[in-house]
Amino acid sequence: MSNVTSVLIVGVGGQGTLLASRLLGKTMMDLGYDVKVSEVHGMSQRGGSVETYVRYGDRVYSPVIDPGEADVVLAFEQLEAARFLPFLKKGGTVITNTQKIDPMPVVAGSAQYPEGLLEEIKAQGARVLAVDALSLAEQAGSVKAVNVVLIGAMAKTLGTEPDIWLKSIEATVPPKFVEMNKRAFELGYAAES
Repeated sequence: MSNVTSVLIVGVGGQGTLLASRLLGKTMMDLGYDVKVSEVHGMSQRGGSVETYVRYGDRVYSPVIDPGEADVVLAFEQLEAARFLPFLKKGGTVITNTQKIDPMPVVAGSAQYPEGLLEEIKAQGARVLAVDALSLAEQAGSVKAVNVVLIGAMAKTLGTEPDIWLKSIEATVPPKFVEMNKRAFELGYAAES
């Protein structure tokens, strides 16, 4: 069996999961891996849950990640990290934004946002890297850079060097946003949980 790494990227519509999956896919292709990226699943409108699968390795036959198979769950919001925890393999890593975005039942007043999610995720045996990506994105120049901050945190966790990621940002992001996204990546790469 070939060595394949599976990354599940989850968030809320409008948070930039698609750009994150493009950056991960391009970087891994540039590193010489076979890469498969799924389409975005879920409600791509603002506010709906969104998931994207990225798998890379010597030879990848399918982009699909089944429950218990993800090496990394990259979550742009805490509730999404908890929701997709069943996809994480034993001993896997959850990299999550500390930000909380109220889902519609909470906004409508029919539910409350669950407390203690990060502790619950850790109690399930996952390695957790929690990053205040919203503050770091603001520091980089835009709240919309949360996705790239989290990609930076993941890049360090994967043991990859920043230079190849910065080249992917240059190739993937519109020119007027490149420098801001590079700052966001570097802040994420330097982030401590």
